Amino acid sequence: MSQLEARGLTRHFVVRTGHGVFRPKHTVRAVDDVSLRLDAGRVIAVVGESGSGKTVLARMLARIVSPTSGELLFEGTMIRARSRRTLAYTSDVQMVLQDPFGSINPVHRIRHSLERPLLIHHTPKNEVDDRARAVLARVSLEPPERYLDRYPHELSGGQLQRVSIARALCVNPKVLLADEPISMLDVSVRLGVLNLLRGLCDNEHMAILYITHDIASARYIADETIVMYAGQVVERSHGTRLIDEPQHPYTQLLIASVPDPNNPLRRAPEVEDRNSQGLFPDIGCRFAPRCPHAMDKCRQVAPPIFTLSDDHSSRCWLHDGHAVEVSLSERAQGGSISTT
Repeated sequence: MSQLEARGLTRHFVVRTGHGVFRPKHTVRAVDDVSLRLDAGRVIAVVGESGSGKTVLARMLARIVSPTSGELLFEGTMIRARSRRTLAYTSDVQMVLQDPFGSINPVHRIRHSLERPLLIHHTPKNEVDDRARAVLARVSLEPPERYLDRYPHELSGGQLQRVSIARALCVNPKVLLADEPISMLDVSVRLGVLNLLRGLCDNEHMAILYITHDIASARYIADETIVMYAGQVVERSHGTRLIDEPQHPYTQLLIASVPDPNNPLRRAPEVEDRNSQGLFPDIGCRFAPRCPHAMDKCRQVAPPIFTLSDDHSSRCWLHDGHAVEVSLSERAQGGSISTT
């Protein structure tokens, strides 16, 4: 049984564009019909550029943002989309934010940031100090006495992100939603945080959603990788296959944009600038305006998800005739690849 499962999660925001009192309304399709399954002992990476919907998806899973439509299940139990978050749910599903300098209160010592969630979740006061020390040891900040009474500005970025992860671990969650946890860190300390997350998954059987725009780090840590563009899942596969054998043009462009140390003079591919968030085509493929392989059909009909193999799927008309479209019945089963 999966720890946390999303079925057809969708979130649309209505915004006003232009100037003046009677500005026209526009619907931003932040996340469109996304399904995924977070299983214990596995890391699922969600990759995509800024504005692709990754963070909105994570916030819906954390129940910070209510979905416009779709279903959310925790350990097989349906969660009502409009119901309020409970302490029990927040204890089981915790989120680590991107910027530790912004997510940890700078006027309080580290001790306060760790003890507060313990007290909120009704931990006996005589156990709070010991559990705060223990959770620092879990994220390799030892000895704990060295960090508990420091202020956030006295720690490095890597140490502070470990504190942020420790704060999430205080209540012993089963699911950890890590929203770009290394993007604000120096390159020299990123590997340590990635190894920490992988260790939590392997050693403590935790389910982890790892959100990033760094496809190389996804290859390093993830059991399964999902690529999002304009609120939709465009490709997904297990392990390193997606990075080694990308099938969707957008995934190929993402990988081609990664600097190659063996060829430092290689130029990144030139493509059309990304449309303003929410102003993607209303019909056809959302990537068509930037796609080097776009056909007339791409601009007229939205592509479905095609299954390329047992563990690889892609949303692209280039695979029409060479793959089998995922059936509605397969999607209803909630399989790890049956995503729309």
